[in-house]
Amino acid sequence: MISVHHSVQVIEGQARETEDAVVVEDRFELLLNDQPVTEMVASRDQLRELGAGYLVSEGILRCVDKVTLDGDRILVYSDIGCDLRCTKREVGSSGGLSFLSTPPRAVSDIRLSPDDVVRVTREIETELWRKTGGVHCSVLFCDGRLLQKSSDVGRHNTVDKLVGHAVLNGIDLSRCAIGCTGRQPAGMVRKSAHAGIPVIISRAATTDKGIAAADAAGITLIGFSRDERFTVYTHPERITGIRSG
Repeated sequence: MISVHHSVQVIEGQARETEDAVVVEDRFELLLNDQPVTEMVASRDQLRELGAGYLVSEGILRCVDKVTLDGDRILVYSDIGCDLRCTKREVGSSGGLSFLSTPPRAVSDIRLSPDDVVRVTREIETELWRKTGGVHCSVLFCDGRLLQKSSDVGRHNTVDKLVGHAVLNGIDLSRCAIGCTGRQPAGMVRKSAHAGIPVIISRAATTDKGIAAADAAGITLIGFSRDERFTVYTHPERITGIRSG
């Protein structure tokens, strides 16, 4: 997943030759029950999770029976079929294909303290990010424990990989919070909503439609989470111990 490239680094006008670790960008085909769904630009890891998670977080499936890999093809199988010809599609904010459907409203009794939000935020990095700076990262927390991390060239893919990990391992996502490096427009928020994740914590910003999507889906959306500071945009009742300033 890393390629080393010769480059010229310039510091205060002085140039020197160096070697840079650069993340590798690959392309994969996703199939559901042997029928093509989409092509995905992604990093070459957690591919089974990526395929399963994409179909769940786009609202196409609720459960997955099996995922196999065949070269650059991700083959997902489910006994509950779906006629993809009947689904509306759009090009998402990252340029990838998104399926348009209204996600269910999040049902969860999860509560987080401000310290929990800070703890999640501090975990949002991976070894690949530290080496290259060229990927997004996401983390999945459940009952205060870090369950899984993901990295990818696409911010959407990191969420798909975590959702897929949960689906393939029988994890109840209604008890989970997800932490992300990426911005949270409506398409990103809808992914968490379709998966049943009630809390999103991002180091980055959101958009007006991202806020509207989170509010409608009953999701607690937190942005600009850095150090001891964060902004709660929707459903602050899940964050305990907040004092009015």
